[in-house]
Amino acid sequence: MTISLSLQIKPAPLTTDERDVLRIGDTRVSLDTVIFAFNQGSTPEEIVVDYSTLDLSDVYAVITYYLQNQTEIEAYLQRRQTQRDEVRREMETRFPQAGLRERLLARRRTA
Repeated sequence: MTISLSLQIKPAPLTTDERDVLRIGDTRVSLDTVIFAFNQGSTPEEIVVDYSTLDLSDVYAVITYYLQNQTEIEAYLQRRQTQRDEVRREMETRFPQAGLRERLLARRRTA
């Protein structure tokens, strides 16, 4: 008895949004989020529990893609971290935290 299998390899279910952020499938969950959770020890099943819009097979596919393309994905993740740091610095400059509590309490007293 001979069994014939036809295997099709699907590309990783990654889409790029308007800000060039890689998202998993049609969800708003970023590649960064899934890879961070995976690197922190979460299993694909745990990731799907935490992000219920994800499909388990998509999470496995994305992790497989990451493991096969670690250098490129790590470079992408580093660029994303740099972008987040720049946005954080800009927000801290525009909206300084120093004296925030006092300003909020003063606003409450005058309202």
